[in-house]
Amino acid sequence: MARGRAMTGTERGGFLLFLALVTAAMLLVVWPFVAPLVWATLAAIMFQPLYQRMLGWRKGRENQAAVLALLVITVAVIIPSVIIGSMVVDEAIGMFAALRTGDIDVARELDTVIAALPAGLGSRLVESGWGDMATLQARAQELAEDSIGLIARHAVTIGGGVAGWLLAFGVGLYVTFFLLRDGKQMTPKLIHAFPIQQDIAERMAERFLTIVRATIKGSVVVGLVQGALGAITFWIVGIPSAILFGVIMALFSLLPAIGPAIVWAPAAIYLLAVGEYWQGIFVIVSGVAIIGMADNLLRPVLVGRDTGIPDWLILVTTLGGIATMGLSGIVLGPLVAGLFIAAWNVFAEQDEEAAQA
Repeated sequence: MARGRAMTGTERGGFLLFLALVTAAMLLVVWPFVAPLVWATLAAIMFQPLYQRMLGWRKGRENQAAVLALLVITVAVIIPSVIIGSMVVDEAIGMFAALRTGDIDVARELDTVIAALPAGLGSRLVESGWGDMATLQARAQELAEDSIGLIARHAVTIGGGVAGWLLAFGVGLYVTFFLLRDGKQMTPKLIHAFPIQQDIAERMAERFLTIVRATIKGSVVVGLVQGALGAITFWIVGIPSAILFGVIMALFSLLPAIGPAIVWAPAAIYLLAVGEYWQGIFVIVSGVAIIGMADNLLRPVLVGRDTGIPDWLILVTTLGGIATMGLSGIVLGPLVAGLFIAAWNVFAEQDEEAAQA
């Protein structure tokens, strides 16, 4: 069938306006499910090699390969995440409740630590305000009450929206299935439809996929490993809420240089101050030789040295992502930075090539 005559300038402008309106309407319609759609896309990118391996085992049976890949993702990632998340919430509620009722006396514990310090250092802390037990206790009590109220509100929200959560979860799995199965066929079509020069679009897509994998492997996987090692360390020495502190260490692993030491170092100081010497020494040795070295050993293996985002940019975009997108921002914030870096790198390459031409 003939395509007809070429569009005039007015007709093209009208068509572009219509296209923009339809795209905006589409975004409005799918917006309630934007989070599961984004996570489904990231899962399809990360687990595409797994799907290809399943497809090699079940040649010509794409649906079966995608289902098997989803089963592996569910058993290895989703179910453990839900279990650990529920345990973290329980431990957080228990700790905040203990602070509120006085079962954990922050003032007494801090007094014990200051008393165990050398006299000169202890007196300086007291003079600087750290020894004002009444003020510290009041602030800790206020923090505990605010935290309990926040967790209670979230619990009510989650409890009242179970159906919505299950629907979003189902949509995410459903979309992941099709993206795993059809992703390789869809990518060239999307690149071709992108309204920029094709070689630029291809470079950006390749660079962005590399940065996505580097970010998730380098930040999320290494953080999870360090958090798990920290939780095991705290469990061995008998520190309560070890899983909660492990998750906190995983989050702090995003901070350059210091990382999980923000959590395990004060814990070691406290253990030494209260006379639990072998426990304190064990935490220090584990923190330096195991938790701290995990990043140096794993990151080059998982990521490579030249594909990741700078540490300082990961920190800024992670905090900004959490502020704007909630917990999803832990991953999505650095990915926005990855797309930003990919676009500007391709622009610089194009500009250099144009200058040499």
